[in-house]
Amino acid sequence: MTRSRRRLSLLARRLLSRRDSPRYVLDKVGEYLEAGVRLVWVIDPRNARAVVYRSLSDVRELGPDDALEGEDILPGFSCRLLDIL
Repeated sequence: MTRSRRRLSLLARRLLSRRDSPRYVLDKVGEYLEAGVRLVWVIDPRNARAVVYRSLSDVRELGPDDALEGEDILPGFSCRLLDIL
């Protein structure tokens, strides 16, 4: 597996739909983290926000003017949330 392909498996993103319940989303985040994903972005376009998970207890909420950061998973990646909504 190439280095970039391995890094991508360490990042998961989930775009919320109207049908997703908070419980379902949290269960999915838990599954990703349990599988070894080290950074999960849950993006909520209706409310212009995102939640960043490193674990179920290391959670940050972002508003539209905040940036999604690749941190150590995608070094140098930064994108203002509003620019992708």
